[in-house]
Amino acid sequence: MTLTFLNTLTRTTAIALFGAALALPATAVRADSGAFANYAGQWSGSGTISIANNDGVSNERIRCRGKYTVSDGNNVVDINLRCASDSYRFDLASEVRAAGSQLSGSWTEASRGVNGTVEGRVSSGQVTALVQTAGYAATFNISTRGNKQTIAISSKGDLRAVNISLTR
Repeated sequence: MTLTFLNTLTRTTAIALFGAALALPATAVRADSGAFANYAGQWSGSGTISIANNDGVSNERIRCRGKYTVSDGNNVVDINLRCASDSYRFDLASEVRAAGSQLSGSWTEASRGVNGTVEGRVSSGQVTALVQTAGYAATFNISTRGNKQTIAISSKGDLRAVNISLTR
């Protein structure tokens, strides 16, 4: 009788554990799905900025802080990113939506009072986007892996390049 009870208990436990093991990956996939699943949170870091001026291009260290909020199944990200060097600062806000691998959205740079559109692609934590407004365009490349993110911005305007590394 005791042996039968233990065998039944062992089988029941094994079935329960097996069922739980099957359920865990499905839950993890749902939690991590969506183009911006790994973006949410507070980010900070530093890097370099290249600015065109009368003497050519100057390079400076830059410090950044950001807050990213995701919604709609991790397919929409609201980014608020503030960066400052000794002579330059920008305050970027954007809302970007992913539909499959396609990105679209809008952005605003508060300190200069400009805004525009975002278009691009996203795949496996990699974002490649073009941001535009009348008379200005820049490419954004963002790579997010776990708690680390790199952002590279390139333009032919006064702001030539920004390369920053952020951590959460």
